[in-house]
Amino acid sequence: MYDITCGIVAYKTKEEKLRRAVQSFLNSSFNVKVFIVDNSPDDRLKNILNGINIEYVLNKRNCGFGSAHNQIIDKVIGKTKYHLIMNPDIYFERETIPKLFDFMELKTDVGCIIPKVLYPDGSVQYLSRLLPSPITLFMRRFCSSIIKGFSDKINYRYEMRFSGYERVMDVPYISGAFMFLKNEAIEKAGKFDQRFFMYLEDVDFSRRINQYFRNIYLPDVSIYHEHGRDSYRKSSLLRYHIVSAIKYFNKWGWFFDPERSSINAAAISKFNK
Repeated sequence: MYDITCGIVAYKTKEEKLRRAVQSFLNSSFNVKVFIVDNSPDDRLKNILNGINIEYVLNKRNCGFGSAHNQIIDKVIGKTKYHLIMNPDIYFERETIPKLFDFMELKTDVGCIIPKVLYPDGSVQYLSRLLPSPITLFMRRFCSSIIKGFSDKINYRYEMRFSGYERVMDVPYISGAFMFLKNEAIEKAGKFDQRFFMYLEDVDFSRRINQYFRNIYLPDVSIYHEHGRDSYRKSSLLRYHIVSAIKYFNKWGWFFDPERSSINAAAISKFNK
């Protein structure tokens, strides 16, 4: 049994970034292990870090974010109390993992935590969100510069900016960039849906966890994330984003999704009391 395991999926990742991410996690006194699944075509990342608490797997092909993380989950399920899903472009201080661990130990009804996520310059990334509607995703992606005022209002609500990001809050959708998970939550909700090659698999995963446990934003703990927003710059990734959105709304409902409305309304209502 491990106290905490960590899963990182790499794809042509810069060596220094991956090394920094792994060392951030290992820099604690817990019984931990890191699993790296590399979707790159070669194993140049294999030997950048060595140790009995690091396991490296090379896929030699890009099988997708959720599928690669499922490989790790298969290895750790039943062997750890908590599991961290983390992007390779994240880093944090030594006290981060202990604080998340202690909070989760006290909250039996919490299944997933996201801390305050910061850009390297210290500004806040708004990665605690409501469940998206088709209109929300369309406006964010295609109309942010054309209808800026309306798009800003959508983002203000969708990204829960009305909260101020300074209080503990229930979050319908936690970004897959950093998910500190209770093992039991994974067992109940299931693994990532592999129909999503990339994008929205974390929305789907968060939503299923929320059926059994609370998803929580914890502002007293912070991490740094060099967020790239690649789908805004690369047309090939934009296609994946669109395909995943279609699959997501086919699964949960497009314009008629009573559960989405109920979950979002419950999260918003806590700020009106």
